[in-house]
Amino acid sequence: MQTGAPLLAMAVRVLLTLLTLSGLAYSLIALWGARDFVRSWRRQVATESIAPDVTILKPMKGVETRMDAGLRSHCVQQYAGRFELLFGVTSLEDMAVPEIERLRAEFPAVDIRLVECPERLGTSGKVSNLVQMLREAKYAHVVINDSDIEVSPSYLTNVMRGFSDSQVGLVTAPYIGSTAVNGAGRTVWAKLEALGIATDFLPGVLTARKLEGGIRFGLGSTLATTKTAVAKIGGLETLADELADDYMLGYRISQAGYKVQLCGEVVKTTVPAYDFKGFWDHQVRWARTTRDSRKLGYVGLGVTYCLPWAFSTVIASGFALWSFALLSLVLLARVSVALVVGVGVLGDGQVLRDLWLLPVRDVFGLLFWAWSFAGDTVVWRGESFRLKDGRLSRL
Repeated sequence: MQTGAPLLAMAVRVLLTLLTLSGLAYSLIALWGARDFVRSWRRQVATESIAPDVTILKPMKGVETRMDAGLRSHCVQQYAGRFELLFGVTSLEDMAVPEIERLRAEFPAVDIRLVECPERLGTSGKVSNLVQMLREAKYAHVVINDSDIEVSPSYLTNVMRGFSDSQVGLVTAPYIGSTAVNGAGRTVWAKLEALGIATDFLPGVLTARKLEGGIRFGLGSTLATTKTAVAKIGGLETLADELADDYMLGYRISQAGYKVQLCGEVVKTTVPAYDFKGFWDHQVRWARTTRDSRKLGYVGLGVTYCLPWAFSTVIASGFALWSFALLSLVLLARVSVALVVGVGVLGDGQVLRDLWLLPVRDVFGLLFWAWSFAGDTVVWRGESFRLKDGRLSRL
């Protein structure tokens, strides 16, 4: 009869094996979810599209890396309907104003307007700007995205397809995180962040979509909705103290009885040239925001990091042959998810370049998941805040 240390060792071995198998099962579901999403999007593209007039709302603050490419991409839309671009700044002294004026001069045929948004309605300056911008929007359909988002010429056409279904209240879009073009921007921390978006975050979204029969949240890369849907949730003002305003906009629109649809139009955002501290602060903020937004689902997120669990199982088993077989299966499944979602669905070539970093990325992912439960402070734009139930308060 085993007692003491041997019994504890066996318990640890069994627990780690179960966690590894759970992670393996998650990877298989993620692949299933990716397949379902691609099929669904192909069916949607085959249907007749609509082209309602639309206002694009872009809150601005300063000049960001590769912002110019993102702004220009919105001015060359091949869209059957009318659209306007509204840029919101807190002050006309903002450094983004000259960039917007230059854009207006370069694209005189595009309806571009600048809106000054002096009111501060809550902790989030971005949401405060959006509230004031929405008042100036000409059209009933609105698209919200950040200043550095770069899109294809068919962006509006594909996003607006979602509203062919009258029950849809919000359309959102997947994205890739692009590291800087030059070598200086490709820090290992920036690569890890971009790899996490393509091979960790998006697989999670597709898994949630499959298991829950759709998504009930928004992604900040694209939030397309209507003034009617926004009014039904009490206006954007209700999000002024939310850190995850994009997530909550989708959630509340879903709670109001609308569908939230994930379209297949992939957009691009820029990953800063993080040093370790910048990477750590951003990942902890992201983890704690997700923890507060999806409390039950987030607890189970820890099992999705199957590679660290598989390596731990190998060690706990005393390097037994069966544990290496399990590790091989897990590695195959994890790489498959990275390639199918990152390269196949998103078209992110960076995944191939940085695939060797996948085990490192998963170890950090598990670390951030565990550390997210250790406190409730986050760093956002260089300031520290306390996060409680998704809402920010200054320390």
